[in-house]
Amino acid sequence: MGDQQFKQSVELTLKVVGGKWKPVILCHLTEGTHRFGELKREMPEITQKMLTQQLRELEQDEIIHRKVYKQVPPKVEYSLTPYGLTIKEVLNVMSVWGANHQKKMHLTPDGPHKEANET
Repeated sequence: MGDQQFKQSVELTLKVVGGKWKPVILCHLTEGTHRFGELKREMPEITQKMLTQQLRELEQDEIIHRKVYKQVPPKVEYSLTPYGLTIKEVLNVMSVWGANHQKKMHLTPDGPHKEANET
């Protein structure tokens, strides 16, 4: 799998859904439609500006759909497009790999390495 097409495809995938926040956003959206405020509450570490930017990029790449309701106050919902739903397989593989890596490296879910000889 070391051919150029493979490498280019992986690079393109990472360009579209890579980074610190896009996979997390996509994980939340695999659970269903979310409003902006819900996403922000579920990811307290992300800034409003960054969340807005990441959502716009995902929308431009047709991974998510942004639905605006014409009401006061404005209501906006985000959901995965049918094409965006195909990313769930990738997220599942990432989740399995991450769980295996966590075990191998003796990592805690939120923290630094736990020494292998600590009990």
